[in-house]
Amino acid sequence: MRNCHRQPVTKTLADLYRAIDRKTCVTITYTDRDGSESIRTIEPADLRTTDDGDIVIVAMCRLRGDERNFRISRVRSYTLHRMTFVLERPAPTTYERPQPAPADDEQALFFYELARDKDDADYRPRVRLAA
Repeated sequence: MRNCHRQPVTKTLADLYRAIDRKTCVTITYTDRDGSESIRTIEPADLRTTDDGDIVIVAMCRLRGDERNFRISRVRSYTLHRMTFVLERPAPTTYERPQPAPADDEQALFFYELARDKDDADYRPRVRLAA
């Protein structure tokens, strides 16, 4: 068992990526939102970064039998196993193919790129720009 607070986050991420590559299970001690700790065996599939900058493990949870997200900051300790995956991960169904970029009109391409960035509407620079 490895304690996450005694090692750098990069070591934890490297171990999790290794488990994803080898398709092996990981048992984690996880602190829930209410402060209680639970021990779960997960089958990690992906590591993602949220909009807030937190790193999230996307994994199949053997306790619940469905896909769950676990924040790295709430994982207290983990154990790597040699057991392979047994749960079948559901296929992603929320992907929407984006519209193709316009190739003939420069202004349409400009607005197409602006529409892709969701934060452009509320962008305010930290420093006042000189006119």
